[in-house]
Amino acid sequence: MIKLSLKTALFLGIIATLFLIPNIVSGTESSSKPNILVILVDDLGYGDLSINGGKDIQTPNIDRLFEKGMKFKNFYANCTVCSPTRASLITGCYPDMVGVPGVIRTTETNSWGYLAEDAITLPDVLKEAGYETAIIGKWHLGLESPNKPNERGFDFFHGFLGDMMDDYWTHLRQGNNYMRLNETEIDPKGHATDIFSDWAVDYLSEAQKKDAPFFLYLAYNAPHFPIQPPEDWLEKVKEREPEISEKRAKNVAFVEHLDFGIGKVIESLKNSNQLKNTLIIFSSDNGGHLKSGASNGDLRGGKQDMYEGGIKVPTCFVWKEKIKAGSSSDNLGLTMDIYPTLCEVAGVNLNHNIDGLSLYRSLLGKDQVTDNRAVYFMRREGGHYNGLCYYAVRHGQYKLVQNTPFEAMKLFNLETDPKEQIPLKTSSDKFRDLRYKLSQHIKEAGKVPWQK
Repeated sequence: MIKLSLKTALFLGIIATLFLIPNIVSGTESSSKPNILVILVDDLGYGDLSINGGKDIQTPNIDRLFEKGMKFKNFYANCTVCSPTRASLITGCYPDMVGVPGVIRTTETNSWGYLAEDAITLPDVLKEAGYETAIIGKWHLGLESPNKPNERGFDFFHGFLGDMMDDYWTHLRQGNNYMRLNETEIDPKGHATDIFSDWAVDYLSEAQKKDAPFFLYLAYNAPHFPIQPPEDWLEKVKEREPEISEKRAKNVAFVEHLDFGIGKVIESLKNSNQLKNTLIIFSSDNGGHLKSGASNGDLRGGKQDMYEGGIKVPTCFVWKEKIKAGSSSDNLGLTMDIYPTLCEVAGVNLNHNIDGLSLYRSLLGKDQVTDNRAVYFMRREGGHYNGLCYYAVRHGQYKLVQNTPFEAMKLFNLETDPKEQIPLKTSSDKFRDLRYKLSQHIKEAGKVPWQK
């Protein structure tokens, strides 16, 4: 858990970077540090990419990212829902270790997290390393000071403070307008996916005029429900797939429209000659929502589940001439691993404790073992969950799952039983070992307040 104050840790990091360590990125000078683009989509099903076997869906732009870089076959979101995974992305920690065990919402009685004020964020450390830092799109880690994007390390914020949108055209949530340009409330027109894509293109156009590298966190609301694709995209899918159901057609069209927007962003990088020196990461904050027509392929379960369909997410890393095109890795990765990976890429020496593990060696095609650690998943929620938590822990090929707070824990061997259908004996040493490891994580996380 975090031990140092922000000021102390960043000061030590600067000293170490300047005087104690060589630049980590292939011996290059700091002026050639890569730009960084992290694209995080919302509730994308594992099977909702054509490159992942989707038969009724066409996602050429996202597919191309996977083809141009490294696909992680065993990459997991840190949680089954939005806020906790986003907390892990920007802190490098388990979400319950930084005060976000569940979804942060507008209604205080149904809000289950408060981002720790002493958490040192990814934009904090990258900014100290000379990066311009920006977030475009969905924030979902706080609606008021001190947990708004511009207060948590981002130089620039153009997006949505809240959680889900009740309508992709009005952009409202429970009657509130959470669209912002930095601190200013704005009222843009159009579909939210198009708006965020266009804002990202505008940002990249301005970024090419500056000497400093950029870190852009592009976080889409799509394809989170309500499933609202533009009508012309829906009609195109129905025409192409005459046997498709209405619910599935809407989800497919929604994802294809998202894919188009991402394509515009990547094309703008290419046209501005920034693509070669930009590391691109694509991932999702959790699995697809089955009730909304998403597909998680052969995985069991979906969003909100601790089964693979709820937490295993399509993820790739793209960096021209650095990461081998068309490569893949079987190594275990989690959302929280993005933080230390980007710090190593940017030549940042971390002087505070985090839970994530840098995947940099894996990206370069070098030997790296990442599955010898136990990794934990949890979520706290209200409603029919009664404010309780439920959990999973994975170590190697073994995974202990409690899929709701009211179910018994079950142990699976993902190597022999990837669909999690055959529970192993609860009397086994591995069951007892993982249950004990989880208890120690719960004990540590219990020290961290999650309410304001």
